Amino acid sequence: MTKGRLEAFSDGVLAIIITIMVLGLQIPDGNTFDALKPLLFKFLSYLFSFIYVGIYWNNHHHLFQAVNHVNGKVLWANLHLLFWLSILPFATAWMGENNFTENPVALYGFILLMCALAFNILEKFCLDIEGKDSAIAKALKSTLKEKLSAGLYISGIILSFFYPIISVILYYTVALLWIIPDVRIEKTLK
Repeated sequence: MTKGRLEAFSDGVLAIIITIMVLGLQIPDGNTFDALKPLLFKFLSYLFSFIYVGIYWNNHHHLFQAVNHVNGKVLWANLHLLFWLSILPFATAWMGENNFTENPVALYGFILLMCALAFNILEKFCLDIEGKDSAIAKALKSTLKEKLSAGLYISGIILSFFYPIISVILYYTVALLWIIPDVRIEKTLK
């Protein structure tokens, strides 16, 4: 099967996810900059999630530049990833509404962990269909960033019950690791 419909559908879902998140930002009461202060955590939560959705969109795009074909497993793995990403607006709103407190930060971290695991499953199924000698297999030979990311997410989830702000810092440390599209794929495709 070709990959065009999968890419188009995924792009559409990611665009809707961002739209849902921005709709969660309410217009403040009043017309002064002080009226924006109560929205600080909501805006930061939105900003962080927007960055994460952008990272997934970029890396999804790069992954499918290296993949020539898809099959049913890849389609379902992609839907699995989109499922977890589609829950992100809920966790984003809950975390922002509650000023980054323990339980919302833990749920946010859990969803980020599940998104990461779902992306890893998608990569594995793409590797399976493309083969061991494919460009994508060569590009994804090292999994250090994936393992480090999972470790930071798990640490953040545990720490969220004691130090939620440190958890948020750990989650965005992971984002910094991935903010540049996966250079392993770019190098391999050149």
